[in-house]
Amino acid sequence: MEIKPPLPTTTLEHSRRLRRTMTDAELKLWKVLRGRRLEGLKFRRQHPIPPYVADFCCIEKKLIVELDGSQHTTRLDAARTRILRSQGWAILRFWDHDVLRATEAVVEVIWNTVCRPYPHPNPSPEGRGAQARSERDDE
Repeated sequence: MEIKPPLPTTTLEHSRRLRRTMTDAELKLWKVLRGRRLEGLKFRRQHPIPPYVADFCCIEKKLIVELDGSQHTTRLDAARTRILRSQGWAILRFWDHDVLRATEAVVEVIWNTVCRPYPHPNPSPEGRGAQARSERDDE
């Protein structure tokens, strides 16, 4: 079991403060993600991933969900995304107003990211799927 060093006090306090002062969009999305409501996956809110605090993350799937409001800038978000991806995280970004107006669509994108089936790792060497299609087309 990996033992992690304790978080800096300021990071921990900052993440706790963010949890207490969530935006309307964060609250709305949290109602859907909390308590393993999405396919039994555990999401955390305002989770510290030094040097940042992720709005939502699913550690099991290495997925971060970020909600962007007017305070976000493209340049800073790009740098943040680059650093987090270098640590192995996948990042989904949504505008606050998209979460508020189209929550179901946002949740569907998250679901498709974490729950979509993987393509079969061992396709048929004879190409039976393609062969069956061509036989149907000939009929």
